[in-house]
Amino acid sequence: MTMGCFTSMLAATLLMSASAEEDLPVTALTGPEIHAGPVRHLELEGIEVTPHLRAQGLTYAPPTEGPLGARIQFFVRNASAVAMNLNEVLFDFKYPLWMQLEGDWSWHDTPNIWPRNARAMPPDALSVWTINMVRPTWTEGAPISVLAKDWNTDAFAVIRATYALPKQWISSITFPGGGIRPERVVIHVTNDADEPLRLTGVRLWLPEDAASFRYLYARESLTDITTWPADGVIPPRDSGILIATSDAPLPLTYAAVEVGVETGGGPGALWGHVRVKPDVFDVAGGWINSRTRDGSSALLHEPYLKALKRMYVNAAHIGNVPGYNDAIGSGGLYDRFPIKQFGRLTPLEQYDKDEMIPHVHAVEFLGEPQLPFFDDGRLPHQVYEAFGPYASTRLPTTITLSDERSFRHYAGLSDYPHYDAYRVIAPAADRWTQYDRWPGGERIGWGAPLEGIGELSRVLRDMSRPRPCAIWSQGPHEGWYVIDGRTRLSPTAEELRSQAYHALATRIISLYWFNLSLRSITQFRDTLEEITRIGREIYMVESFYMEGDAYRFERVSKPDGSPDWELSSIAAPHGALLFALDADYAPDHDAKVFRFNPPREARFRFALPLFLQKPQDVFRVDADGVHDVSWTPDDGGVVIQDRAALAGVYVATPAPDLRESIEEKRMSLIAQEEALGFDPANNDADFAELLALLPPETQ
Repeated sequence: MTMGCFTSMLAATLLMSASAEEDLPVTALTGPEIHAGPVRHLELEGIEVTPHLRAQGLTYAPPTEGPLGARIQFFVRNASAVAMNLNEVLFDFKYPLWMQLEGDWSWHDTPNIWPRNARAMPPDALSVWTINMVRPTWTEGAPISVLAKDWNTDAFAVIRATYALPKQWISSITFPGGGIRPERVVIHVTNDADEPLRLTGVRLWLPEDAASFRYLYARESLTDITTWPADGVIPPRDSGILIATSDAPLPLTYAAVEVGVETGGGPGALWGHVRVKPDVFDVAGGWINSRTRDGSSALLHEPYLKALKRMYVNAAHIGNVPGYNDAIGSGGLYDRFPIKQFGRLTPLEQYDKDEMIPHVHAVEFLGEPQLPFFDDGRLPHQVYEAFGPYASTRLPTTITLSDERSFRHYAGLSDYPHYDAYRVIAPAADRWTQYDRWPGGERIGWGAPLEGIGELSRVLRDMSRPRPCAIWSQGPHEGWYVIDGRTRLSPTAEELRSQAYHALATRIISLYWFNLSLRSITQFRDTLEEITRIGREIYMVESFYMEGDAYRFERVSKPDGSPDWELSSIAAPHGALLFALDADYAPDHDAKVFRFNPPREARFRFALPLFLQKPQDVFRVDADGVHDVSWTPDDGGVVIQDRAALAGVYVATPAPDLRESIEEKRMSLIAQEEALGFDPANNDADFAELLALLPPETQ
């Protein structure tokens, strides 16, 4: 029998099994406006479509073209009283393997590839089936049939749905708080529809234990809930927040988050699938385990550890360093200067335990898998398989992405994705000489528009939702090479600050500096103070990153159409964090660096969500303090007038005492810096201690 004949017979068989169910009721699900009906044993509780995106402001050769797909998650429940043996699941009569071989999907997580002992779906269990469709075989409103063969009964269960881009969705889920197991979940919901959306509650679906993470069970609906707006009604084209507190600490495992909603069409639910992990803002440094004059690790020397701590570094891509982090809790160097690990984190049993969770950032060991010229380059499904052993642990995974053109192929593969891309004197995927945004039509090869960092961050964030993201930000790396005649082989302090804030303004929840090796920070001493200031500013307003989510983004042009400012905002329960980022900078032809304007008079209008539209206070924050600004409420937002430069950060809040608490936090951070008694950016004697650690050939 030929494969074509087999396929035709299979399709006919499936159609016959589906036809008997035509008279079953159809249930409308809110969100992506998908219709489906329960058939045989399976019920489609929800479906989430996360569209792929492509950066609009980056230049490539050749240009990136072609249709975009989506990451699609089916939340499927066994509604029967018996287990189902799901050895085969087909999508539009095709096996997932066929979809991959034909280039339609880049990866998937469906029962077809699960271990055989994991394909028995228990009664009343929920399972999340994910496909990452990079070459769409569907159009808006196209139907899909999902057919699952139950080998226990030799019958097919049929699910019918209709693809549609979402109008309401969960944009962010985080579990803020210190400790080992979080107790709160912060959920942001976007309503892009023409009608109001009411938040009615939230329920978590959790596995019985970490090893059975593929099958989730409904837990008690969380009752300690607060919503913004207070009545839970999100207006059309707006956003809202739901925060719930659990009666007991949550397990560190995968969970389905079901948010009850109600529209004019009746009740429904929005869904998200995330790993529960204690979310905190980490600042990392690259290549910090470098060698010193005596051949030992720099992490064994207090001057270097003090320099890192002053720059707020608390995480790094390191493993076990004898003499540093092999004696946690003994009062040694690590306890005084703790730096979390992210790396392979094996053996798993050494890290997957309560006492190690606070000392782990994330699992990362695949390098930059989408770059084929690296020996460790891996296709998306190979990444899925590499992360497989970590799925049953309490260790979150992260992946490093560098080429935005391939972001979509790896969408959804890790718990905590991040990218690695820079805008001056560094290798890049885009063509820098093709940008024509500089005065007089000048083309340069040593740098690219710094605001491209924001574009990259938004693309990764929106394709990864509701999971949070991080980035590698360009720091004082000593290993770059001359490009287009630029002799400064690292960003200036202003270039460094601009890139970092273009990412922060999109609401990342961790930032990694590339890099802070001993040689890098001594070679580019003039960047150390700026890194310290940025770290201080992050932690002054950390709560906005942890409890907030991106709200609006706008480009503001000058009358002649040239760039002026980029405005971004993060909405949180206690206020909005507002960013005004200077886009009116230009290349210096002689020094071949970017030059920014001195502070200039500016007027910014920021839209605010409904629940923040009557702020009691608006002020600017930076490492030097909290500053008054001239502001007025505006219809649906606030207008700020200020003398602004490079990266202005403002707070609009309904809480009249927030200003004081942020200032108190700033003073506490300064006290911690001063307690170190070490300031290599401004004290020559301290800097000399770092120089003394360098190997002779690098001094």
